[in-house]
Amino acid sequence: MTPAPHRSHTDDLLSFIAASPSPYHVVASAAQRLEKAGFRELRGTDDWTGATGGLFVSRAGALIAWYVPEDAPAHTPFRIVGTHTDSPNLRIKPAPDTGTSGWRQIGVEIYGGVPLNTWLDRDLGISGRLALRGPDGVPRNRLVQIDEPLLRVPQLAIHLDRSVNEGVALDRQRHIAPIWALGDPREGELLRRVAAAAGEDPADVLGWDLMLHDIQPPGYLGVDREFVVASRLDNQVSVHAGVTALVDAATGATQPGFIPVLAAFDHEEVGSGSETGAQSPLLERILSRSVSARGGSDEDWSRALAGAFCVSADMAHAVHPNYSERHDPDHRPLPNGGPTIKVNVNQRYATDSTGIAMFTAAAERAGAPWQPFVSNNAMPCGTSIGPLTAARLGVTTVDVGVPGLSMHSARELCGVRDPGHLAAILTTIMVGD
Repeated sequence: MTPAPHRSHTDDLLSFIAASPSPYHVVASAAQRLEKAGFRELRGTDDWTGATGGLFVSRAGALIAWYVPEDAPAHTPFRIVGTHTDSPNLRIKPAPDTGTSGWRQIGVEIYGGVPLNTWLDRDLGISGRLALRGPDGVPRNRLVQIDEPLLRVPQLAIHLDRSVNEGVALDRQRHIAPIWALGDPREGELLRRVAAAAGEDPADVLGWDLMLHDIQPPGYLGVDREFVVASRLDNQVSVHAGVTALVDAATGATQPGFIPVLAAFDHEEVGSGSETGAQSPLLERILSRSVSARGGSDEDWSRALAGAFCVSADMAHAVHPNYSERHDPDHRPLPNGGPTIKVNVNQRYATDSTGIAMFTAAAERAGAPWQPFVSNNAMPCGTSIGPLTAARLGVTTVDVGVPGLSMHSARELCGVRDPGHLAAILTTIMVGD
């Protein structure tokens, strides 16, 4: 059976995922854990002068958190863990109420690289945030999470599409407006339902960022329950590991020798080009301001970056038993073999030999295994926030990830031991033992 420490970590991971169906909920879940550990939230309009200890800034679906040991010089280098909070899914359109042929439906857009067939015939809820009227004309936000089987994207019966198993019916999968009732469309119906779930007056709702999520709870799979199965493993496995590592670094018996940082960005699945994405100046501005707040100069800022190291943590591909020819023949990671180090010479990943050495040394100190990963030359390689962070900050960066199957599916799989291994390695890097 799975060793207790790994099972304890993954039990906590599953609770984190269940509470976090949208990027905004991921940030709320992470913030709650940080506050419980003594971190405090800073706002852009606050005076940050002299701020030490555990600190974080949240903005929509992004969160930057860091820990400043007492008496840490302003030029103390950063140890950054970069992750992302978003996952491919179906997002609700601004005018959502639609329907045809006697069915009431909801209009959605495809967000990111969604394998559409995985969203067929699943019971779907609604989550995200509402922008509401606030005092002095400043909107306030309210999270909403409806874990009820409200919607479904029904697959066409095989009797009406004999080609469905022949790989030629992909266009039909794009007819994805979920059903949720019979009858003609009713304008404002979705808004009224969501506002009621949030305890708000629909008239106060000025905008929203809403999406669908599979309501099947996360769990374990396999003869020995050696696999984790859940929605949004990509990339909540890494966010959860980063939060765990940051809290452990801040509350451990040994004070960190660096400034440990967690950077959880939004919109990675669509290119990171937003105010909360890795291409934005968000991380750079917050870290620079944290140096200035401790009396640091431009020289201190440059020194802090010169000694910095970033681990970009995102899910990786385990070798698929039915499609092994799609993988490099000499790089075939398996679940429960440890996190992978992802290499691509064309800089789809930012890993170089220095980053490999730093990560593997930390893995050795943590007593955790690791595996190498490189894409098959005949297949296009994915990417992550690693190259963006490396280019923006000019810091040594290594791309890593827990290997899994069914990436971007409505329900993904990874090994039960690997999330804990990743958290242990990240803790070691943040503390600097």
